[in-house]
Amino acid sequence: MLALALTAAIAVLGLVAIGVGAAEVDASTVIEVIARRLRLIPGDDVTELADRIVWELRMPRVLGALAVGAALALCGVILQSLTRNELADPYLLGISGGASAGAVATIVFGVSVPFVPEHLTITGTAFAGALAALVVVLILATGRSGTLPPGRTILAGVAVGQLATAFTSLAIMVFGERDVARTVLAWTFGSLAGVRWPSAVVLIGAAVAALVVLGFAANTLDAFAFGETSARSLGIDVTRARWTLLVTTALVTATAVAFVGQIGFVGLTVPHLVRIATGASHRTLLPLSALAGGALLLGADTLARTLRDGTEIPVGVVTAVIGAPVLVFLLRRQAVRS
Repeated sequence: MLALALTAAIAVLGLVAIGVGAAEVDASTVIEVIARRLRLIPGDDVTELADRIVWELRMPRVLGALAVGAALALCGVILQSLTRNELADPYLLGISGGASAGAVATIVFGVSVPFVPEHLTITGTAFAGALAALVVVLILATGRSGTLPPGRTILAGVAVGQLATAFTSLAIMVFGERDVARTVLAWTFGSLAGVRWPSAVVLIGAAVAALVVLGFAANTLDAFAFGETSARSLGIDVTRARWTLLVTTALVTATAVAFVGQIGFVGLTVPHLVRIATGASHRTLLPLSALAGGALLLGADTLARTLRDGTEIPVGVVTAVIGAPVLVFLLRRQAVRS
């Protein structure tokens, strides 16, 4: 039932998101344009302007929002399961900050690789930054016994994230030109304004690949819920599984950050809410979290570009406004239960 409800919510939100904006497009025209592009109907009545607005500008942005929201929610599920820490997500563990630092360094210093498109170069350096941040966090947080204490993991993540943020700010203020600094500063708060079909396809591919890879690891993640000792007793290669899942998380996070910037709270709050509704089994938690994360970010992005005429609010600000009260509720709920 929850899957159907989320799917219906995404469909409705998608129609609303494509229709609203500086140029309003009614739902029937939106459906007609999409059906025409999919060659389901002739669609001779569709104007060129409506086709451009719906298909070329807003459709890829909607799909990009769904993909990024799903990807961040999946990363949150994985990090919370592996660290057994309910506050773990790509943002709090410094992975987003590391990816952002790598991407910003490429933009500010003009790093380029021969015969490699710029967006792939940015994605590559973002991944390198995310992986470096992850390695540092694990080194700082891992105890002598090889475990990851929840409190120490979060502290290490916050420290690495702040260091990455300091580097990003320094690079922008000292070395970045004014136009570059303005662009990068807006990007660090998250924005889907630049998502077009090529980037939307990459983001969708990353989200689908993550869901498939992590879906095969559902039983492994269930075993991790009881601790590494229990997982090892079930015949799981704990070290290999942990690193495979963490590197997957870093790659997915880096891809999202490279295209839309840092967006917090999606990976933190969505897994909690879905877990409350469905339980802790990862076979249901993973796909439902992906749907819920996509719906949340799509709604947040729609609000970000429509709340104020002529001005687009960074989507990361909107997710923080939505996610912070949810986090307070979850913390309060946990305190009452304990």
